[in-house]
Amino acid sequence: MTSYLQAENLTKSFGDLALFEDISFSINKDQKVAIIAKNGIGKTTLLNILTGKDTPDTGKVTQKNDITIGYLEQSPVVDNNKTVIEQVFQSSNKIVEIVKNYETALKSGDEMEMQKAIEKMDFHKAWNYEEKIKQILTRLKISNMKQKVGELSGGQKKRLAIANLLINEPDLLILDEPTNHLDLQLIEWLEEYMQKSRSTLLMVTHDRYFLDRICNEIIEIDNNTVYKYNGNYSYFLKKREERIHLHNLNVEKAQNQYRSELDWVRRMPKARATKAKYRVENFEKIKEKAKGKIIDKNLELSIKTSRMGKKILELYDISKSYGSLKLIDNFSYKFSFNEKIGIIGNNGSGKTTFLDIITQKIEADSGRIETGETIVFGYYKQSGLNIDPNKKVIEVIKEISEFITLGNGKQLSALQFLEYFLFPTKMHYNRIGKLSGGELRRLYLMTVLMKNPNFLILDEPTNDLDIATLNVLEDYLLSFAGCLIVVSHDRYFMDKVVDTLFVLEGNAIIKNFTGIYSDYYFRKKEDEKAQKNIVKKTTSTKIKQTKPKVNKLTYKEKQEFETLEKEIPELEERKQEIEKLLSSGELSHQEITEKAKELEQINDNLDEKEMIWLELSEKIS
Repeated sequence: MTSYLQAENLTKSFGDLALFEDISFSINKDQKVAIIAKNGIGKTTLLNILTGKDTPDTGKVTQKNDITIGYLEQSPVVDNNKTVIEQVFQSSNKIVEIVKNYETALKSGDEMEMQKAIEKMDFHKAWNYEEKIKQILTRLKISNMKQKVGELSGGQKKRLAIANLLINEPDLLILDEPTNHLDLQLIEWLEEYMQKSRSTLLMVTHDRYFLDRICNEIIEIDNNTVYKYNGNYSYFLKKREERIHLHNLNVEKAQNQYRSELDWVRRMPKARATKAKYRVENFEKIKEKAKGKIIDKNLELSIKTSRMGKKILELYDISKSYGSLKLIDNFSYKFSFNEKIGIIGNNGSGKTTFLDIITQKIEADSGRIETGETIVFGYYKQSGLNIDPNKKVIEVIKEISEFITLGNGKQLSALQFLEYFLFPTKMHYNRIGKLSGGELRRLYLMTVLMKNPNFLILDEPTNDLDIATLNVLEDYLLSFAGCLIVVSHDRYFMDKVVDTLFVLEGNAIIKNFTGIYSDYYFRKKEDEKAQKNIVKKTTSTKIKQTKPKVNKLTYKEKQEFETLEKEIPELEERKQEIEKLLSSGELSHQEITEKAKELEQINDNLDEKEMIWLELSEKIS
């Protein structure tokens, strides 16, 4: 088995904060490996060390000399001054370079350069590769090749970085939370792509379906010990439970032995102390082992919720638009007790806008919202906490309440509540600035839950949370005695906690689907397959019935047709950008007016150009 990368005795600390100590593992060719560890263990730091972006305090990393490594960071580093196409072609891959030269030669109009480029494309069989590049960019919704990278949103930069990696096909792919900021459609496409990919893979992700369907090995880092599991996420769960059970049995055995040895030590005559020195030393080892029981912490809290009356939340003919972009159109719904609803839709379809209207953070254009007098909203927003980094963890919690009332009437102190939420005592007085992204999210979640809401609204709660915390949150939500609305791209999470979906399909269409996300996904796939069969049969019939046409385009029309094929995707890309900005809720009133006018102009321009394109395409066979 060929070793691609080896980590030997790695240790890393930041000041007095120890992340990991003396850990070792290796990645071999063709493996698809995931690293699982709790927040604060330094998973991103570890990946940075493996890729040479950071250095360990002690230990070393070695890699095979002749392999290429591609690294997708959580916040990809890109050149904002480059265009999208320049960033895509930024590579040492030989075939990518050949395709890049061919594209450059086409733009130059130099016939000799074009001929050389074509010959190289032929020799290296790069034509299929060029098609693959276009397919990847299209599927990742990247169409405006001339746009500056600096003009892209964070999510668009992430997609661009993914496209660059997939196009370059490195021998070893290292991915840090690849599904963050992707909508469900893109996650499912990426999942299918990675299943077929021949690249060796190492990744950190909280997406458990992604883990289950792609990885064939799990590396768990727990208490500075590395555990390896030769299987997917489901296999890992089973074997981890067995490991903990076996460990605890050995600890119980050591505890029984410890009690026996403790009795002997207490009765041991001083005269026999020297002869029994080895037994005393062994007693100390048994004592240490007897303390090593693993308590696999799960949060089992039923926090008291505010009383809920008969009237909960009622929406009547709600509509919302930004200029010509209509997000919600005459939507009505009456929420019932203990209802758990998931909201799904592509980025820019208006999910966050919908939540902000429900909580009346923004006003609907028309319609009315009636909220029951007893309803207390708990709104967990994507933006997270905005706290002074010098504040201590315990101070943030105590500012809300010194005590938290549980569903059974008992109370927990702020310290105890932090313990339940997997913040050990040693972290209570840590500064906020020292927390990892996942720990900050967990703290924010606590501040929402401890206000005793009876209507919870969670906007992308799974981002940056580790799997242990996700399990904790899922268990809490399953026992939550109130209404729940969740926006999430985590399919496993959605399947576990919601039983109804609002599907935002775009063009202000919101469909109600009764069932979990997996049911919806399989239903959608069946519908798409049936639709493709209908189109295939219809197209086949038309081809048989229609006589072949000849190309009747004049030279001028041909040039116009080629120009339109470039301009239309660029306009569509700009349209999507403006629609996303308008639905973000971050623009001022003046900016909204300006963007809405620009959108109207683009729509008019698109209609005109698409009509001309259709007329010209009718002349082509």
